[in-house]
Amino acid sequence: MNQEVPTKEGFVSFKGYKVWYRMVGDHEDYGKLPLLCLHGGPGATYDYLEPLEKMVGTGRRVIFYDQLGSGNSDHPHNPSLWTVPLFVEELGVVRQALGLEHVHILGQSWGGMLGMEYALTQASGLASLIIADSPASMSQWVAEANRLRAELPSDVQEVLLQHEAAGTTDDPAYQEAVLVFYRRHLCRLDPWPDCLLRTFEKVSQDPEVYTTMNGPSEFHVIGVIKDWDIVDRLGEIHIPTMVLSGLYDEATPIIVETVHHGISGSEWVLFENSSHMPHIEETERYLQVLTSFLNRIESQTELAK
Repeated sequence: MNQEVPTKEGFVSFKGYKVWYRMVGDHEDYGKLPLLCLHGGPGATYDYLEPLEKMVGTGRRVIFYDQLGSGNSDHPHNPSLWTVPLFVEELGVVRQALGLEHVHILGQSWGGMLGMEYALTQASGLASLIIADSPASMSQWVAEANRLRAELPSDVQEVLLQHEAAGTTDDPAYQEAVLVFYRRHLCRLDPWPDCLLRTFEKVSQDPEVYTTMNGPSEFHVIGVIKDWDIVDRLGEIHIPTMVLSGLYDEATPIIVETVHHGISGSEWVLFENSSHMPHIEETERYLQVLTSFLNRIESQTELAK
């Protein structure tokens, strides 16, 4: 980031714990609204979303926070805490504490799932929802992940199967095999940028939220969200929505089409040179697409006044 852009970091109190936030920029230009960004995981960190800080150049604040149990926020070790409703409630508390009465929300991967869940509460003041690389059904996610997994080299598949059967998914050999999948379907850049490496490093230091809610890997989902499915409720989301994904995304076009089809009037942009992180893999185009959408929504809002 340009050091001349004012930034503010601090903590929001939530259930007796501290939730860390980072606010880039200190005002909105006339007619603009802030952008609140939700990281994935569950249990990842804000770091890999850093390219979105450049949206401050479009005349708006950009706000991130590390969800409870992640990154710079408190890390209570209590697996019973980690539920979808907890993080929906946390999002509302963060919004209120930071005075984000009228806001755009962008959620990436799990963050998009969280964004959809939050929109289903019919919370007021949501100008738009951007769902990036997210499913509406974990059973569909797992089915597609395993279809992609079946395309991996046979020796890699064998390592994955052996360790999943033995319950030794924390073995370095399993993690190396998962990385083969990630380099195809999570981020295709080589090398991975520092912001993404930082997120992975922080998750590895405390994977409790991820392993409790998801499981040991993207395609071996045995955690709290394994049966999560809101496909039948997508029609209840009535705010302007844009869906974003990559051609090689683990959130495959089949997955994303389900979301797009379910939310009436939603727009879908597919990034043909990206996997799960088009905001990293095709940053310039991504920011252009996002800016165009937000500007259009805001101009319509102004016209409606």
